[in-house]
Amino acid sequence: MSSSPPLSQLRIVLVEPAGPLNIGSVARVMKNFGLTQLVLVNPHGDPHSDDARQMAVHAYDIIERATTVDSLPAALANCQRAIATTARSRDLQTPLESPELALPWLLESPAPSALIFGPEDRGLNNDELLQAQRFTKIDTRPPYESLNLAQAVAICCYELSRVGHRPVTQAPGPGLPQEESSTPPSPALASLDQIDGYYQHLESILLKIGYLYPHTAPSRMRKFRQLGHRATLSVQDVAMLRGILRQIDWATTPHLPHHPPDSNTP
Repeated sequence: MSSSPPLSQLRIVLVEPAGPLNIGSVARVMKNFGLTQLVLVNPHGDPHSDDARQMAVHAYDIIERATTVDSLPAALANCQRAIATTARSRDLQTPLESPELALPWLLESPAPSALIFGPEDRGLNNDELLQAQRFTKIDTRPPYESLNLAQAVAICCYELSRVGHRPVTQAPGPGLPQEESSTPPSPALASLDQIDGYYQHLESILLKIGYLYPHTAPSRMRKFRQLGHRATLSVQDVAMLRGILRQIDWATTPHLPHHPPDSNTP
């Protein structure tokens, strides 16, 4: 079965996968359900080894096309939406949702989206989780709640496939009535790498003016990320906020008299 447009835009991101066997298994279940984009963040082991090929069976082409990067923000470049998976509850003021409820949201945007899985031994840490806007947890039962990475990916890919292969309602053709709408188009949402750049800029300025201290900066910045995710920032929002930061930077830097920076410049 060929991948439908929503599924073809979705990335399965594996953060530090432990070895080629799991990478091969993940590739296989991705192909089972029509997903094609695999991104590996600092994989432990050679994804092109014989072990990976053996586990992938007829899905080795997904590994051949996979992208390998050295950081999670790099894996999310150009994505507008991301969901992170976790096996346990976190104190992040963001609810854990079931895959059935959360994952369709990834396919509602024409822009690239990502579903993030953490290392098998530790899962995603809080900073990695907060690269995403929403979190999902597969509801397993005690006494053995742990899932193998490929099993977790398979469950999520199944849910995505159910949504991604539903028939798309076609717009009215020529000569057919169309409903008029007075609602203006929504502004373009900022990509996750644009938002990450804003947070890095924000942290540097808040450290400079003394609002943050190095030992408390990580925990405070997590709260700013949560706030930004709830706000659903547009490209224009990020440009405006970074313009404010540039103005603060200029105003707090000793310099010879000259014109301040243009705060409206993206």
